[in-house]
Formats: sequence, structure tokens, C-alpha cells
Amino acid sequence: MTTTTIPLPTVAALEAALRASLSPTQLEVIDESAAHAGHAGANAEGYGTHFRVRIASPLFDGKPRVARHRLVYDALQVFIAQGLHAIAIEVL
Repeated sequence: MTTTTIPLPTVAALEAALRASLSPTQLEVIDESAAHAGHAGANAEGYGTHFRVRIASPLFDGKPRVARHRLVYDALQVFIAQGLHAIAIEVL
């Protein structure tokens, strides 16, 4: 039996997905995985599991915070399947 390793998400991959889905006017993605070493969801490599996203998008206009966060989660859903464990979202 062979096992396939799914690559962990990267800052560049998350940025590309968010830009494609939400056309942000401001975007900053920070990998905070190393700060969570030893915590649930962390990996031995120290990257790709915990991210902070700071984002502004015209698609957020008139939407409540929960709806804005849902748009971000929807854009990153594929990465959750790859091992993304936590996303801290700051809507600007």
C-alpha cells in the first residue's frame, strides 16, 4: 500500500486563493505555525497549519462579520483538507 502525502498549505498558496476568490484591496497572510509547536494540529515541520489572514475586500461591503469570515473560509476550504488547522481572520 502506498500513501500519498498531501503538501501543507503555504502563504503563497493561500494568498493566491484569496486573491482569486475575493479580489482583496488589502491582504496579508502570516504563517504562525511555528508559534504553535506542540499544540493540537501542529506538525513537526513547524509550518502550514496555523495562519493569520488580514484582508479587505469590496465583496465584504454590507455583510456582517460572520458572512465575511465565511467567505474567507470558503476560499480556503481546499487547504483545510490539506491540514490547515487554524485561521485567525482580521477583516480590515
